[in-house]
Amino acid sequence: MGAKISKEVRFRKFGARLALIFPFGQISAFLQPLMKNLEDLKALLSSPKKVAIVTHFKPDADALGSSLGLAGFLRRKGHQVTVITPSDFPEFLSWMPGSESVIALSKKSKEPETKSAAHFAAADIIFCLDFSSLGRINELGAMVRNSPAIKVMIDHHLEPEHFADYEKWDIRDASTAQLVYDFIVSLGEKQMIDASTASCLYAGLMTDTGGFRHNNTTAREFRVAEELTSLGANPSEVARLVYDVNSLGRLRLTGYVLNHKLTVLPEYRTAYMTLSQDELRKFDVQTGDTEGLVNYGLSVKDVQLSVLMYDRGEEIKISFRSLGSFSVNDMARAHFEGGGHRNASGGSSKLSLDQTLERFLNILPHYKEKLINNS
Repeated sequence: MGAKISKEVRFRKFGARLALIFPFGQISAFLQPLMKNLEDLKALLSSPKKVAIVTHFKPDADALGSSLGLAGFLRRKGHQVTVITPSDFPEFLSWMPGSESVIALSKKSKEPETKSAAHFAAADIIFCLDFSSLGRINELGAMVRNSPAIKVMIDHHLEPEHFADYEKWDIRDASTAQLVYDFIVSLGEKQMIDASTASCLYAGLMTDTGGFRHNNTTAREFRVAEELTSLGANPSEVARLVYDVNSLGRLRLTGYVLNHKLTVLPEYRTAYMTLSQDELRKFDVQTGDTEGLVNYGLSVKDVQLSVLMYDRGEEIKISFRSLGSFSVNDMARAHFEGGGHRNASGGSSKLSLDQTLERFLNILPHYKEKLINNS
């Protein structure tokens, strides 16, 4: 198989890892063992179970949409389902059916953490969605790892940890939401997808493709969007609820960043923005209000790399976006304890905001040639 390997699929069953590596043309040779494991998982779900679903810190539309979409489907099958998040989620996602029952951890109270621990300990199955490393769910990671429950990971990010008993992992898919859709279809349960589940999954697919504009958008994403629409998702209404419902503070923050905080470095084809704690407080920034800001840098002509840094207090949060072949995943992993996708990744820093920016500017010359020649 040599250097022509173009996809890696790993499917684990009850802790014994089965690693399958093959070119696309040889997929048929491996369908039987994959289907066998799917049948085992299908058997587990054939009778009512206690199910916990968990997604990553500061969940976006793909994380929350895939979680609530899967939760709705499993509840219709008779399972007892609890969705847990390591933090709050954006107000503009509160329209998603089931969001009102999410257990979201909070610094203001220990009760959600106590409830989460009880649910994980009692669960028969734990679904881990839109993350591939237990570190992405903070203190919930140890709870999940130590739970006797069967773990199922569904994700599309690079370099997974492989902590789960079952994995549906494919970096070619633009969103975890479409992987959840595929999972439901592969169980032979497409008819169990109602309008609420379809809408949640559509929101995840729509946002992780940037409204079907990012280079991860292929014919397959449009086919899944069409199928979700036929199952009841309303594209214009979902888009309105996600993109066109803003707080006044969020709109003013966007204007402030574009007018005062956007810096362009033409010699590196790079744009960056920083926000201090004082600036975040000035605009009463809530969870999700900074989402999408980093993308504005890429709209500047000739810019290939855009970075947003903002001070959360306990750490500096960093968002990276790029065009073409320039890998922000590599940059984030090498220098900022992060990662994600080639053109969209996150990172963090324990340094001050000024020190983090200085570090970024110091490493930028090492990437100059790649950025200048990027296409």
